Amino acid sequence: MFERIVVRDPDAVAIVDGDFRATYREWRDEVMRLAGGLRTIGLRPGDHFAPVLSNRREMASLYWACQMLGVIFTPFNWRATADEIAYALEDADTVALAYEARSADRVVEAADRCGIARRIDIDSGAYAQMISHPPIDPPARRDDNETCLMLYTSGTTGRPKGVPRSHAAERLASTHCVAQLGYETREASLGVMPLFHTMGIRALAMSSLVNGKFVCMPAFNSAEALELIEKERISALFLVPTRFHDMVSNPDFDRFDTASVNNLGYAGMAMTSALTARCAAAFRPNKFTNYYGSSEIYTFTYCDHVIEKPGCAGRASIGQEIRVVRADPDGGTVPDEILPWGDTGEIIAPMDGLEAFSGYWKRPDADAKAIRQGWYFTGDLGEFDEDGELFVVGRVDDMIISGGENIHPEEIEDLLDSSPLVARAAVVGLPDDRWGQKVVAFIEPASDGASAEALDEACLASDLARFKRPRAYVFVDRIPCSASGKLLRRFLRDGAYDLRADFKSTL
Repeated sequence: MFERIVVRDPDAVAIVDGDFRATYREWRDEVMRLAGGLRTIGLRPGDHFAPVLSNRREMASLYWACQMLGVIFTPFNWRATADEIAYALEDADTVALAYEARSADRVVEAADRCGIARRIDIDSGAYAQMISHPPIDPPARRDDNETCLMLYTSGTTGRPKGVPRSHAAERLASTHCVAQLGYETREASLGVMPLFHTMGIRALAMSSLVNGKFVCMPAFNSAEALELIEKERISALFLVPTRFHDMVSNPDFDRFDTASVNNLGYAGMAMTSALTARCAAAFRPNKFTNYYGSSEIYTFTYCDHVIEKPGCAGRASIGQEIRVVRADPDGGTVPDEILPWGDTGEIIAPMDGLEAFSGYWKRPDADAKAIRQGWYFTGDLGEFDEDGELFVVGRVDDMIISGGENIHPEEIEDLLDSSPLVARAAVVGLPDDRWGQKVVAFIEPASDGASAEALDEACLASDLARFKRPRAYVFVDRIPCSASGKLLRRFLRDGAYDLRADFKSTL
């Protein structure tokens, strides 16, 4: 695929990383030499290679070099602890790895613990040495069903799980994403979603598919992102809502020229109605899409009319089928327990979909929980509306049961986020002797006027049912998010915050 992309438009700008710029012809030469370097250190088809790197030219080049050589690209979070890195390295049967200065101490400690001797220190000059080797030519030819990539899930509970992805599944996921997001030839993309995350890999592959320009951004900063948009004339942003929130909330947003942006896509978590409206007004995109999927299956549904229908996840993607079935946290549901439209249940998708994985790496326990009778149980709660379109309303594990009533955090977060007093909100259920669980809202305030009383008045004045309104508010400096920008409710729910110190007011 990459070879033919290069032949089609060799002089298009392929990748930008600071002062480094390369056309597709130039990038192919580097990638092939890098593949030759990987082969020289003993990597062979089917081996797992683990880069623990930020979004930089070397990380993107290593992805394609592994594809050329038939090596399984197995990236991991460069922000992770030494224990977490060591777990992934050992679990993946890692043969060799790459790291950079910002992650060196933790990666080296983990590699020593796992006995991995083959290491590439990107910032020590090792990369320059790797690309000085004779190129491999032609690329290795592999079976479509063989694994080319293994991503580790974020691990909402317990240890992260390896998700092996085949050549066929990855190619189809990327081409379907191009079609459904409406990417155009030579699209310029901001490469800030981590390349150890499914959205980061997809952004890179999509950019290459259309001979686009992939602009590397190692770590997100809203002002720097806006500067890159202006400087590189970025046209497509495929991000989690948190990143959009930070950009449109930047007080200097209007100083930057963002007119080049015409394609917005988000995934990974829900985008509130208020943030949808702010993004639409700020960027005025021609295309604005909610892309709902996972590392395991990739695409479930997509909605290309979120401005008219905020929060909607749309209809099933190409070759896909979606059901909403009875939700059971204990895993007792079967695929035929389909609910009528309007009823909330767990979202499931078939395992024989075009983009699907075949099961977790070395985790029969996880397979038994998530895969039943040929269907993948997402753990997400959703419902179809009268138009036959899906709305994702939360996680099965995040659902709050208070006084016997089911309450979905996203509904309350959507309301609170619309208040000018709130920069960001996260809602969880905490134990309560009377109610079982009480609704607690963690608030990143947008002004000094934010108070429990003011926010409660806003809830009472809205259409939100009274039993759903928060019974306590916690004002914090920052709502916790993962490295990819996903909201981490579990840190709030499981006591990572000292509530005695953080509770400012209770109703």
